[in-house]
Amino acid sequence: MTRTAVVTGASSGIGAATARTLAGLGFHVICAARRTDRVEALAAEIGGTAVTCDVTDADSVAALAEAVGDTLDVLVNNAGGAFGSSPVAQADADDWRRMYEVNVIGLMQVTRALLPALLQADDAAGVICNVGSTAGRIAYEGGAGYTAAKHGTQVVTETLRLELWDQPVRVCEVAPGMVKTDEFALVRFDGDADKAASIYAGVAEPLVAEDVADAIGWMVTRPRHVNVDELVLRPRAQAAQHKVHRISP
Repeated sequence: MTRTAVVTGASSGIGAATARTLAGLGFHVICAARRTDRVEALAAEIGGTAVTCDVTDADSVAALAEAVGDTLDVLVNNAGGAFGSSPVAQADADDWRRMYEVNVIGLMQVTRALLPALLQADDAAGVICNVGSTAGRIAYEGGAGYTAAKHGTQVVTETLRLELWDQPVRVCEVAPGMVKTDEFALVRFDGDADKAASIYAGVAEPLVAEDVADAIGWMVTRPRHVNVDELVLRPRAQAAQHKVHRISP
């Protein structure tokens, strides 16, 4: 029987790469994201199902749950994002609310809606994999709103694992460091391409979306008695949040 996976935020970046990876592993992937044209194109490419979904909207999440049906094997809560990089003294409250809504509330709403189906997974092997960040483990200047939101992702994951300890579902988190994608930094810096590019300047080999997708594919296909609590991955050039090897031009 074909296993089924849901990937939120599947319209680009890590989400799209994860959908492709899971399809390659034999899953029927339900690609969920706000941008209908993109998820429809991705679903057509991989033989999946497209669902237009805003994880911060309860009705939209309910429609996703209806599309999933009674049984689900894997949920990848990937939808998230960073908005702005101002210090706390100049912080934009709306940016902070948006980050909390998508990285924490959205994750909760999707998990809550799809948990009944995950508990019915074949062979009692349901998996929830939340996409966190190394920003959920350490603070840095200009990142308070995002680090607070991603710390929230981490703590929700840990709490959920405790609450579901006696249920047939596993709860995991992947926490990437520097990942170069087409949109993440552009969105964070309001489309400022130069500022977005400066994040990766001189870094010969940052992670790419496919690296994270490969890790997720491995995590969710472990034997059912194996739970990968958390997997932190960084490019070799990034020893820590503030320590990155950059090659001078």
